[in-house]
Amino acid sequence: MKNVVLLLSCLLLVAACGDREAEQRAAAQAQAAAQEEAATTLAREYDNAVTAQNWDMARVHGAALLSQYPDSQAAAKMKQGYEDVKAKGEAAREQRRLAALWNYAQVAAPGGTQKSAMIYAKDPVDVDGTGAKPVQLVFRDHPKWKRSAYLVLQVGDFRCAGGCNVKVVADGAKPRSMAAWRPDTDEAIAMFITDYKALWRLLRKTKEVSIEFPVKGGGTRTATFETGALDGAQMPGWN
Repeated sequence: MKNVVLLLSCLLLVAACGDREAEQRAAAQAQAAAQEEAATTLAREYDNAVTAQNWDMARVHGAALLSQYPDSQAAAKMKQGYEDVKAKGEAAREQRRLAALWNYAQVAAPGGTQKSAMIYAKDPVDVDGTGAKPVQLVFRDHPKWKRSAYLVLQVGDFRCAGGCNVKVVADGAKPRSMAAWRPDTDEAIAMFITDYKALWRLLRKTKEVSIEFPVKGGGTRTATFETGALDGAQMPGWN
């Protein structure tokens, strides 16, 4: 009798173990199916973004797919063209960053509307020993004063009485000299670039421009501007 009871106990134990293993296999299969479905959903969003040429969004969906479901069939399929899409997405994001560096304004002025395009140097500049401060480059189209380009300081001053020259370097090319002048006014610390047309054309085709200018405290300083996303349509007639 004891042997029969022992045998029945063993059979029940084996059956229970078999049931647990089956349940575990079923749970694993269900989890794998759910993950593959989620991966497929992400892949669909990735494909939709690629079709719309929304490269940055495609890059985000692709990165999420590879991070969350790296072993899925959807991830394996997407990998084939992802590096190209990723590069396009990063380029699109960089272009948006560059575009955001520019500020455009249209304000009422005597005789019409003043239009301007403005950008700050990517790094502040110490012009008088009091610490680094922003330097701004402005292109302005005024009904009365017409078109001009000028640098603006917050402190210190330019050393340009009677006229001077600045050195302009575009994308690391050979420096070119441009005439400049400091107006006799205390309204702003500004120095005008005489050939604003040449400077505008230069910025329209370059990614980075550095301008070296003389300062009242002695010597020169250099301000570098990331100009690659200048929107010429904001200044009609300048192109």
